[in-house]
Amino acid sequence: MANAAQSRFSTSRVLIYGTLLLACAAYLVPVFIMLITSFKTLGDIRTGNLMSLPEVWTVDAWIKAWSSACTGVQCEGVSGFFWNSFKMAVPAVIISTVLGAINGYVISKWRFRGSDLLFSMLLFGCFLPFQVILLPMAMTLGKLGLANTTSGLVLVHVVYGVAFTTLFFRNFYVGVPDALIKAARLDGAGFVTIFVRILLPMSTPIFMVCLIWQFTQIWNDFLFGVVYASGDSQPITVGLNNLVNTSTGVKEYNVNMAAAMIAALPTLVVYIIAGKYFIRGLTSGAVKG
Repeated sequence: MANAAQSRFSTSRVLIYGTLLLACAAYLVPVFIMLITSFKTLGDIRTGNLMSLPEVWTVDAWIKAWSSACTGVQCEGVSGFFWNSFKMAVPAVIISTVLGAINGYVISKWRFRGSDLLFSMLLFGCFLPFQVILLPMAMTLGKLGLANTTSGLVLVHVVYGVAFTTLFFRNFYVGVPDALIKAARLDGAGFVTIFVRILLPMSTPIFMVCLIWQFTQIWNDFLFGVVYASGDSQPITVGLNNLVNTSTGVKEYNVNMAAAMIAALPTLVVYIIAGKYFIRGLTSGAVKG
C-alpha cells in the first residue's frame, strides 16, 4: 500500500500534473475573465477587479454586441458579420475537405507518373505564408469578378486549404492496405466505387480532423477577411476588430468581451461536440507520414 501511494505521488507525476494545470490555466483564465466581464455592468467593471464575479448578472452587453454596438460608422452589432462568416466557412470547409479526400485517394492509391512531384507541389502550399499570395490572389479575384464578395473569400480558403486536406487524407489512405484496393479492382470495382464504398466508410476520423481544422482556420482568419472583403461581406473577425477599435463614446469592455465570446462560440461548440473525433483522427494516422 505504501509503495502504491508513493508511486501515485512521485516527483515526476507531481511535475507532470503541475505542468498540465499551468497549461490549462494559461488558456482558461483569459476565457474566464472574458466570460464574467461580458456579464458585468460598466459600474461593476470600474469598481471590481478582473477576477471578481459580477455584482449583478446581466446579458445587456451580449444583446448590444449582437444587435446595436457600433462597428465603425454603423451601429448594427456583429450579427451581420457573424452570418457572413457562416456563409464563408461552411461551403469553404465542405469543398476543401471533399477535394482533399479525392486528391489524397488519387495520390495514395492511383499513383501515376509525376504523382510524387504533384504531391510535393501541393505540400509546398502548406508552408506558404499568407502574405505571399495576397497580391496574385487579389488579381485573380478581380479578373473573376469575385473581389469584395463572400464567394471570393470561399475561393481563397478553398485554394489555401486544399494543400492541408490533401496532406491529411493522403497520409490516412497510405495506411489502408493496397491489397484491399487490388482485390476490389479484380472484382470489377472502379475508381468511384472503390472510393465511395470502401474508403469513405472508414474515413470518418480523418473527415472530422479536416472539418475541425478547416473550420477553425477559416472562422478565425482575419487577414484574408480584411483584404479581400468589404462592407456587407466582411467576416466576424473584421467586425470584432472594428467594434473594439471604434473610439466614439465610453469604452464598453463588457460589450467588447461579449462580442469576442460571440466570435469564439462556433469554434468552441465544434470542439466540444467533435473534439473526441479529432483526437481519434490524429491518433489514427491523420497527420503522420
